[in-house]
This record gives sequence, C-alpha cells and structure tokens, in this order.
Amino acid sequence: MNTLRRYLPTAARLFLGLAFTTFGLNFFLHFIPMPPPPPRALTAIGGLVATGWLMPLAHVTELVGGLLLLSGLFVPLALALLAPVLVNILAFHLLVSPAGLALPLALLAAEIVLARAHRAAFAPMLHARTPLPAVDPGRPASRELHAAA
Repeated sequence: MNTLRRYLPTAARLFLGLAFTTFGLNFFLHFIPMPPPPPRALTAIGGLVATGWLMPLAHVTELVGGLLLLSGLFVPLALALLAPVLVNILAFHLLVSPAGLALPLALLAAEIVLARAHRAAFAPMLHARTPLPAVDPGRPASRELHAAA
C-alpha cells in the first residue's frame, strides 16, 4: 500500500498530462482520426466551431496544461486550468455520447488523485472569507492592493 501511495500521484500526473497533451496536439495536427460526433452534438459543436476562437482556446489550454503536468512544473495551476475542460468533456459524454465515457472517468480519477496530493495548494481557495494579505508599512503598496481595497 505504501508503494501505491508513493507512485500513484506521479502515475496520475503522467497519465493526465499525456492524455491532454495528445488530444490538445491532435486538434492542430490531426494524427488521431476522430469519429464523427453524434447527431445530438452537431448543433453544440457547430456553435463552438463557429466562434472561430473557442475550440482553439480550449485545445491550447489542454496542451499547456498537459505539458505542465508532464514537466511536473506548476501542477496545481495545470489542474486548475484543466478542471473546467474536464467538466465539459464529462458533461458531453454523460449527456450526449455515453459510449465514450470510460476515458473521461479515468481522467477525472487522475485529476482527483492529483488534487488530493496537492490539497495544500488548493486549501486557501476553499475558505469562504479570505483576508487580504497584510501590507508592510515600510514598503509602498502595489496598485493591485489599493484597487482591491
């Protein structure tokens, strides 16, 4: 059990990073043939494609998040970037195309394992009220702190 606890976050990080890097790159390079979307999804996907910017933005986000996970750098940031993408992937497969649900569920499991391993990084976001950081009186405050006050 100790070995599993030791290596599971690394395995989850590499799996999640490889999946998002691969599918992010595939949008631009088309090296994995994608099946046609189900008829119920054509309207939604057509709307996203019609914007001209939303699909590329989503796939660049996948690619950047995946590369961060593969490198092991800024893992909590990568998890925060990829979480909304993963929610949309899960919603799509739950509501429109349940046949392809296995991979999104595996990705969700990896995201949860990593979020739990990095829970200290997410703890401040889970407080209902978080005070502003104290300002050192000997140092001029930045504009951001004045604007927030």
